Amino acid sequence: MHLYKKLLVIFLVLFITAACESQSRSSLKLQDSIGPITVEIVETDSGFKLLRGGEPYLVNGAGLNSPDIEQVKSFGGNSVRTWAVDDHAEPAQQLLDRAYALGMTVSLCLEFARERQGFNYDDPKAVAKQLEENRDRVLRYKDHPALLTWIIGNEVNFDYSNPKVFDAVNETAEMIKELDPHHPTTTALAGYDRRAVKDINERAPALDFISFQMYADVVNLPKYIKEDNFTGPYFVTEWGSVGHWEVRETKWGAPIENTSTEKAENYTRSYEKVLKPYANTAIGNYVFLWGQKQEKTSTWYGMFLDSGEKTEVVDVMQYIWTGQYPDNRAPSITPITIDGKSPFKNLVLAPNHQHKAEVEVNDPDGDDVRFMWEIRKETTSRNVGGDKEYVPQLVHVDKSEHTEQVKFMTPDEPGAYRLYVFAYDGNGNAAHANFPFYVES
Repeated sequence: MHLYKKLLVIFLVLFITAACESQSRSSLKLQDSIGPITVEIVETDSGFKLLRGGEPYLVNGAGLNSPDIEQVKSFGGNSVRTWAVDDHAEPAQQLLDRAYALGMTVSLCLEFARERQGFNYDDPKAVAKQLEENRDRVLRYKDHPALLTWIIGNEVNFDYSNPKVFDAVNETAEMIKELDPHHPTTTALAGYDRRAVKDINERAPALDFISFQMYADVVNLPKYIKEDNFTGPYFVTEWGSVGHWEVRETKWGAPIENTSTEKAENYTRSYEKVLKPYANTAIGNYVFLWGQKQEKTSTWYGMFLDSGEKTEVVDVMQYIWTGQYPDNRAPSITPITIDGKSPFKNLVLAPNHQHKAEVEVNDPDGDDVRFMWEIRKETTSRNVGGDKEYVPQLVHVDKSEHTEQVKFMTPDEPGAYRLYVFAYDGNGNAAHANFPFYVES
């Protein structure tokens, strides 16, 4: 029996190895037979235009943190971006191959160390090592027909002090131009950072364009650009919700999150005010975030719940991309009130007391909506820049089924908490809202 198990393990290893080698050969065959599709930025009388294979290319893009690229396609998207090559939701080769099969493109983000995480851009050996690692990545994927652009680092300006980071960005862009003349290069900045833009202009002329990552403040991007006489093309490589740093906080420091309906309104506003009317300079964009992640809360940035249901923002994006809403749409929701009070009232409650919370939900299709209410401890994570966070502890859950209100007991332990409500329509759609409160004895 022991010998049988050993032989079985050997067989499985050989089978998996052969399958991987077969996939690798197939990918190489695809790249060799089709080759790169040239992407370029051309200046026009009215601004700039992105061309792919000589034809104008409109980026209907999403920042993807799940392997479900087919889902992006089904809602009208045609491009995705990553935040890494080697450590993403799925291997870059597999993502590129699947994108090409779907008629989609990928903007690959090259890993670039951040000063705030301890990298020293005054260390020539460390900088040279990073350059060589990215050279290897470029050589692996530069000829793939699904590749659209190279993003050299994500938010390397976040809390930076050493402008030499942009010397390293420029050196990487020059390396890419040497190896890959078919795909333009950019770097993605956190916000509209005047100092970083100035450093790029002075230190990174090899970049083909700049990318900005902005949330509520994206509506001010045209104003910033006009004030600085910025005349180049740009992508907006992250946009969507109002950022957790852009909202009011409770007196104990908990940011007050928008409902899923308010988020959908912000997506619409951002597109209508900035991305659509300035398409001659904002030549590409990637909405954030196609998938779900924990950042301050489990619902702040994800366009889907962790259980997979889509929210109103997905409906908005399908309308933006295709001109049509889905056949079955997500419910809308009002902010939660507790005992008739809003989240802006800095609600402090006594432990182990009963209170009433309620919302109003409207389902445009008349679906039968069920509810789930949760109380979780408020996060104590101080991570920034999208770094990984833990999921706060679940204290209480109430599956109220078909009622928009619930009676709940406050926790015994003093501290900061957040009440969540999720409204499910039974057809893969949901709405959400939450309310931060404090328990004080």
